[in-house]
Amino acid sequence: MPTLEQLPACPVEVTLTLISDKWKMLIVRDLLDGTKRFGELRRSIGNISQKVLTSNLRQMEEDGLVNRKVYAEVPPRVEYSLTETGRSLKLVVDAMWQWGEQYKERLAAELD
Repeated sequence: MPTLEQLPACPVEVTLTLISDKWKMLIVRDLLDGTKRFGELRRSIGNISQKVLTSNLRQMEEDGLVNRKVYAEVPPRVEYSLTETGRSLKLVVDAMWQWGEQYKERLAAELD
């Protein structure tokens, strides 16, 4: 997790630092529904490579947004869920959803 000194002074920039990648927001969106395994996340997100998903999940775990739980099974089972901090991004996701819907409606009205 970053230290306070490592974060930008501007709160908007702090938020962008943590979730600026489109994949991170889609990971948050999908984990808001509950715990998922790696393969489930990859399928639900769509066109994301295994490498990019792994990298984003690791970064989000470091930033305190995602929990990673490994089960001692053969084959190993790994599950991802949002931390309390990660779940608090629901407000951001909901606002983005609403804005996106309004934008599409405006665009459709302009095209009519």
